[in-house]
Amino acid sequence: MSEQSTAAPSTQMQALDRLVGQWSVKGGAEGTVSYEWLEGGFFLLQRVELDQGAGIEVIGHLHPFMGAQSEDVHSRFYGNQGGTFDYVYELDGDTLTIWAGERGSPAYYEGTFSAGGNELTGSWVYPGGGGYDSVATRI
Repeated sequence: MSEQSTAAPSTQMQALDRLVGQWSVKGGAEGTVSYEWLEGGFFLLQRVELDQGAGIEVIGHLHPFMGAQSEDVHSRFYGNQGGTFDYVYELDGDTLTIWAGERGSPAYYEGTFSAGGNELTGSWVYPGGGGYDSVATRI
């Protein structure tokens, strides 16, 4: 067993605790999203029930067998329509950025938490001018 197994979750992962709970999503996609910690706090599980599809996402640092842990927080979404999507999560102050694929991608979500942390307002941006606005409210 590696030494990493006794380490604490990174501060980047701990910061994502703001997402934990159930959220009502309105805008270009509507439905509910919930986040919960897997035991140990190294991974966050997201359950998605949106009008455009459902699925689960596992969020955490990549840490391959016998390899070093990634600096970025990555995720993989598994959709009920058979697709998988990879993301990178970044939380800087009250701003959450979710990059599609890798950090710096032209496809991303950027949202801002309200002062009380119970609303997340932002937009998905896609190359070529596509995308949509989104408001998530804690239930």
